[in-house]
Formats: sequence, C-alpha cells, structure tokens
Amino acid sequence: MFDFQKDKSIYFDYQYKTAKEYIIPFLNQNKANNPRKILEIGCGEAGVLKAFYENGHDCLGIELSPSRIKIAEAFYKTLPKTGKIEFIVKNIYDIDPEKDLDHKFDLIILKDVIEHIPDQESFLKHLRAFLAPGGSVFFGFPPWYMPFGGHQQITNSKITKLPYIHLLPRPLYKWLLRNQRPEQIQELLELIDTGLTIEHFEKLLKNTGYTILQKKHFLTNPIYKYKFGLKPRKQLGIISAIPYLRNFVTTCAYYEVGLIENK
Repeated sequence: MFDFQKDKSIYFDYQYKTAKEYIIPFLNQNKANNPRKILEIGCGEAGVLKAFYENGHDCLGIELSPSRIKIAEAFYKTLPKTGKIEFIVKNIYDIDPEKDLDHKFDLIILKDVIEHIPDQESFLKHLRAFLAPGGSVFFGFPPWYMPFGGHQQITNSKITKLPYIHLLPRPLYKWLLRNQRPEQIQELLELIDTGLTIEHFEKLLKNTGYTILQKKHFLTNPIYKYKFGLKPRKQLGIISAIPYLRNFVTTCAYYEVGLIENK
C-alpha cells in the first residue's frame, strides 16, 4: 500500500498540487473561462477545491461519503480563509439546483469521478441543470483500457503493479481480487461496467448536448508526479488522434466542455 493510500493528508496535498499546477493552467487556456462559483462532484477530501478556494472562489463540494467530508472539514479549518467553501453529503441526483441551491455554477469539476458513475448519459443530462449560462465542466479521467484503468493500484496486494489485468475475463479478474475487502472487490468490478473510453465519452457528450471546448491527453498522468515521481507528459498528437489505440497508452484525459445552446 502506498503512503497516500494510508494518509489522507498526503492524498489531499497531491490533489491540491495537481489542480494548482495542471488543472487550473489547463482551464486558463480558455480565455473566456473566469469562474467564480465552483462545484466539485465527488470531491472526497476536497484537495482539488483548495486550489480554487485559495484564489478566492466560492466553492461547493458534493460527496457521498460522510467520513471523507469530515476529513475535508478538518483540513479546511486549518487553512487561511481566502474563499468560501461548503460541503453537502448527498447523492447528486437528490439535488434540485432550482430548489436546493441559491445559484448555479460557472465551473463544475469531476476529477476521477465520471468513470465510476452508472448510466453516464442520464448523469450528464442531469448535470446541465447545475451550469450557469456560459459555464463549463472539467472532466479528468483515466481511459478504461489504459494500463491501470481498472484502478487495481488501490488494492493491497501484488496485483497493484500489474498493468491491464482489469481487461481479463471478469471471472478471472474477480479471482485475482479474492483477497481484497468485499466492498473493494465490488467497487473494482463495477468499474468494468462504468469504465470509460475516450470514444464513448465524446459520444456521450454529443448525445447530451455538450460541446468540447478543449481537451488534452496525457501519456503520463499529472498526479503521477506526486504519487510515483514520474514526469507528466502530454500524449503524442499522432497517438492522441488514433481512435481506440490511444486508450491503451493514455493514462489521463482532461476535457473542458460547455453546453450547446438550445439543445
């Protein structure tokens, strides 16, 4: 098990640094992007939001796990008050932004979240109601077919370092996971059904009325700089342009998307 899996403060710091050094510069490439009200769905301990909070933004984190929000609240109590931060422990489907929230959002963040969500098409349709006019959504996710697209690195066993094993037949993969906690086995097997390819993601965007404002594919995921000491590298343009093949060698995809008007 890696240190960042055992110590939430380490992982919080990794998420913060990734957002500050990579996500925010990526978003800043869109000159029209000047978000003030920011929502992160599946915020966990809210390390990503810290990078926006310290810049004075009005931030809201939504998370299903009460224990992770307790950790987030404890972390934020130690920080200088520079922006505004609130947390909600709730399923996003149970929130009606028109009734339950006092504003919509200029930027919505989903970092390593969309690949976990069942029925992604319905989710993307629901998400539209949370966006303010001219707002955008940031997605960062590992394409399903990449070496560790099954998130097997979170396990506490020798399979942590085995690439592509999530692509084995389901019964064999389940057998390899047999020594993990039941809830972790369930989470990893659910990824087989929800894991996302680049092609499927872009098709979902088109079907649900979003347009791609900008995108960037990485050969080496930016967060690996902190987790494993690996230098982040952008995917070669020629590889990034080849459908399906790119999924196997792209460890992270960044997208900023907006709504297609009148759809």
